[in-house]
Amino acid sequence: MYLHPLLHNVSTAERKALIQCSELRSYRRNELVLHADEWTDRIYCVTSGLLRVVVHGSANSGDVTTDFIRRWDFFHGPSLGEDRYQAVPTLIAALPSSAYLVPVSAVRELCARHPEVALGLLELAMQRMDMLRGQLRRISSLSAEVLVSRVLYELTQLAPAGSSGYDKRITQAVIASYSGLSREVVNKTMRDMESRGLVWRDEHGIHVPPDFASTDLGNLPPMEKSASTVAPEHSESMLFPDLIISPRERVEGESN
Repeated sequence: MYLHPLLHNVSTAERKALIQCSELRSYRRNELVLHADEWTDRIYCVTSGLLRVVVHGSANSGDVTTDFIRRWDFFHGPSLGEDRYQAVPTLIAALPSSAYLVPVSAVRELCARHPEVALGLLELAMQRMDMLRGQLRRISSLSAEVLVSRVLYELTQLAPAGSSGYDKRITQAVIASYSGLSREVVNKTMRDMESRGLVWRDEHGIHVPPDFASTDLGNLPPMEKSASTVAPEHSESMLFPDLIISPRERVEGESN
């Protein structure tokens, strides 16, 4: 069976202990996963679907999607030094999703015994910070069309569907909240792109050209190897190789 790359040096006994103290949860699209200011003692590891990180703005500005937590990425507090933390943003399922809820204390103990796990978590956190900085730069410097193009291409990696496409259940409202544009501007921009053949839809999803990847300073950073090299048929058992999700659980999770 496959292992999450962060756990490749962890013993079988340690993985079994992690299984016993963790919980697998499934979420429907648009379901609240974690509310801002809520206290939790868990780290969220997404195994399927996509979560979005939302900061609540004023009544005029609305909510802002700052980033996404994709498959095999983690959401945790600002520090692993305490057993629990108070969430600053809100987590919402952008698509039907599943996540392992792993106790912070168990992860901290694992990091103490295996420094490479701590380094791996730090690397993932740094990658997310790089993505945030890049998105802020794009919002502040790009035209609406170029910015929307960039976001659409990013979604083909975050929520892939077919060739060069993204899941059509990602709404224009989500795209607007992530791009810093109004929904009306996103709708007008996407309709204009469709009329020019730059964006097209089919039963699989919404598709964009590959050159949307290079619409500002360089190409988008690639997906982590841990996500791109996962064999789909084994993906659910990567983090916890001794835990196999039953067909019934799989069907219920996908049908929500």
